[in-house]
Amino acid sequence: MNKTVLIAGGTGLIGSRLSRVLIEKGYNVLHLSRKKNLQAEFPAYAWDLDQMAIDDEAVTRSEIVINLAGAGIADKPWTAERKQAIIDSRVKSNRLLLDAFKRLGHQPEAYIPASAIGYYGDSGEAWVNEQSEAGEGFLSESVQTWEQPIQEAIDSELRTVALRIGLVLSTQGGALPKILFPFRFFLGTYFGNGQQWYSWIHIDDLCRMFIWAIEDKEMQGIFNAVGPAPERNKSFTQIIGKARKKPFLLLPAPVFALRLILGEMAQTVLSSTKVSSEKIEKRGYTCQFEDLGEAINDLLQKRV
Repeated sequence: MNKTVLIAGGTGLIGSRLSRVLIEKGYNVLHLSRKKNLQAEFPAYAWDLDQMAIDDEAVTRSEIVINLAGAGIADKPWTAERKQAIIDSRVKSNRLLLDAFKRLGHQPEAYIPASAIGYYGDSGEAWVNEQSEAGEGFLSESVQTWEQPIQEAIDSELRTVALRIGLVLSTQGGALPKILFPFRFFLGTYFGNGQQWYSWIHIDDLCRMFIWAIEDKEMQGIFNAVGPAPERNKSFTQIIGKARKKPFLLLPAPVFALRLILGEMAQTVLSSTKVSSEKIEKRGYTCQFEDLGEAINDLLQKRV
């Protein structure tokens, strides 16, 4: 009988693609949503983070639970209210799911929550890995906060694999469409001096990583979900431009302008994070797309 996977945040960028890849692999997929709809393509059960309520059947039907829920990091300006929503949505979703496992006496075979490489902050030229210390700033502090319930799960008898996700590349959302937009006008933009490191991953490699975490029964703890070859921001933009096979002019976006427009959120594009994927590679996982140019070509062809 095929395993059933419950996904919180299943309609987001990663969740939508992951749901399809799981179905292709023969898994059954359920979603958690604000409203119950068992007739949807991916049957949805209701949950409410404000009320800390969940449809118990969603939990008891599931053998694997993946948590991708959380307010978008760069979707809206970082007001005090938005910052709190970014943290609360992740802390509450983890708490609600973990409490439901205990309350119902139903422990899934694996719990796989998403985290983020924002944990490391601006690490400059240094390689960072899962043993590195946390960085500074809002992103790092928020990740540390939402990893607290995740760490409790790791320390329990529940097999828990947390993926610290890097810059996810997809034509369907996230950063790539924003980077591609100026190229319509034959312009490519890099940020500041363009020397900051971006640790990226093709969305299909990320989906395969989640499936690897499901199927490797000995896998436990925190793993970086990035490809093995980070790129500097300036070369990152150049490679994307070349993949389009059209002429473009490469221009910098000055730091002062970014801080003026984005405020504190400018750190999402100005921070340098050179993240190692060695730990997950030692478990046998290999990214299909290790070269950024190949990854971009594949994404532009497939439109995934």
